[in-house]
Amino acid sequence: MLCAALGACGTLSRMELDTDAAPAQRLAASSDLKAEVDGLAQPLIERGENTGLVVGVLAADGQAQYFGYGVTAQGGNRPDGDTLFAIGSLSKGFLGGTTAILVEEGALGWDETLATLLPAHVKLSDDARRITLRQLVTHTSGLPRQPFTPETLRYFIEYLFTGKSFYRHFDRDYLLNYLATFKKSGEARPQYSNIGYGILGAILELRSGQRIDALVHQKILTPLQLDHTGYVPAALPGYATRARGHAGDQPKMIRRGQPVPDWEFTDVMSGSAALYSNAHDLLAYARAHLYPGADALRDRALRNSLQVQFARPQEAAATAWIVDEIEGRKITYQIGLVAGYTAYIGMDVESRMAVVVLQNNFNWTNRIGHRLLLRMVHAQQVRTR
Repeated sequence: MLCAALGACGTLSRMELDTDAAPAQRLAASSDLKAEVDGLAQPLIERGENTGLVVGVLAADGQAQYFGYGVTAQGGNRPDGDTLFAIGSLSKGFLGGTTAILVEEGALGWDETLATLLPAHVKLSDDARRITLRQLVTHTSGLPRQPFTPETLRYFIEYLFTGKSFYRHFDRDYLLNYLATFKKSGEARPQYSNIGYGILGAILELRSGQRIDALVHQKILTPLQLDHTGYVPAALPGYATRARGHAGDQPKMIRRGQPVPDWEFTDVMSGSAALYSNAHDLLAYARAHLYPGADALRDRALRNSLQVQFARPQEAAATAWIVDEIEGRKITYQIGLVAGYTAYIGMDVESRMAVVVLQNNFNWTNRIGHRLLLRMVHAQQVRTR
């Protein structure tokens, strides 16, 4: 069952960091951002760790740059800032942001519980009844990553050999029925939960009367003009030339670099991990958290979603976002791992810088995101001394 716990989207990635100040000092002296990104990304392609990847960078002046490496698929082209990738659990950020907007509008309250958020006919255990909306978005509800059942284990073993989704049985009835017997274990602390965001999506649909895809489009995607982001990849521009998923660290029984199938999610789980996007849209999404826009309510909701709700030095919990304290900086970020893809979005809110890394391999170790973002921040500090 430990293998099943490790097989889903979430915060289990290992963040690689620099051990000295030399890279930041070099960047400060040269201002050659491309050389720094090349030095981080190109070796991953050369040694076969990645089939292809895209790095998007939002500088302190608000300007964005994009760098592509490798190929989208065997015989494909080099990916760029417009190339579509599955972004896995980065989807939770959009669902959390939509929730924050609904709270700001007065349609929901952070301290409402499942006892009032779900219909009366849904059977809830005593522990489930007390789960709040705030706990769902911050992964502090006590709900597990996914229910550990024989069916889940069977699908996970199949995944190791075929790459097929082991989430395909988690439909609405399955998740809501699980709440009838849910028992909270251990202390109150963040515990990453994919099904928690599935339940959150069901709540938002019930309260708004809209499907999750329509709701997220209305509250975030359309206002921010994120036209290359959505839950139905075939309907997005650039679908034909999208990055195809490949095996990496997972699935274990498929050789690294071999194509693996895309995952399809049930409607209730789509808000947790089903979005596709590109680096261009994701940097625009980051910018919306860092710079004021045309809608004061949305600006306030997105900014508030970055606030830590459960403090600790590493993996502090905000609304879908995670916050690490590294070398005197607070890095706010999300990770997505799904099928044959790995996605990262990180921000230094104080400096208004952001980095996006999209890979078409499933890899546990993130070797670029934190390292590049910290180099950029520290290089700026060196220049302004």
